[in-house]
Amino acid sequence: MPELPEPTLLSIERDQRERETPEQLDLGARLRALRKARGWTLEQAAQAVGLARSTLSKIENGQMSPTFEAVRKLASGLGISVPQLFTPPASGKMLARRSITRGGEGRAHITATYEHEIIAADITHKRMLPYRATVRARAFEDFDGWVRHDGEEFLYVLSGEIEFFSEFYAPTRLGAGDSAYYDATMGHNMISTSPEDALILWVTSQSS
Repeated sequence: MPELPEPTLLSIERDQRERETPEQLDLGARLRALRKARGWTLEQAAQAVGLARSTLSKIENGQMSPTFEAVRKLASGLGISVPQLFTPPASGKMLARRSITRGGEGRAHITATYEHEIIAADITHKRMLPYRATVRARAFEDFDGWVRHDGEEFLYVLSGEIEFFSEFYAPTRLGAGDSAYYDATMGHNMISTSPEDALILWVTSQSS
């Protein structure tokens, strides 16, 4: 599969600026908060995510916009998913909210293994993070180890077939109409086993 050029977060921000709040766009502040919540120094965080200390410092201070490869490393090193990296933690209580996302109009985030389309991206501080994902990975080795993060997840296979890997269970094949609910702190990954890339609906719980 030919490699796509890696857009920067600045280009994504320009496309979404009118409907996103400054809090959503401040990736540096989000990274700093996640690092401090783990009690990591800048040097410890840089080692965990596999980036140079100077690079991480520039990202935190808004002096550099990371490529998608760097975003993937940040999420993996912090033990969260890429969509969670771009979602601020919940705070406060809001009522009577509604968001409608037309087919194909979700906010896209592309990685080496998945193509995420975030649904209801215009609502911040959500208790759930819903998104569609095209599974591009074809082998477990396509991942840099297990994906782990806080919360619980539900996945529903919309089309194609996947092999679902979880840290304490045997791999399981899931086809269209099959689903899985699991503790997301347990290591998990999935690959597409159908001729075409599988399409799934994913819902991740958020901390209150």
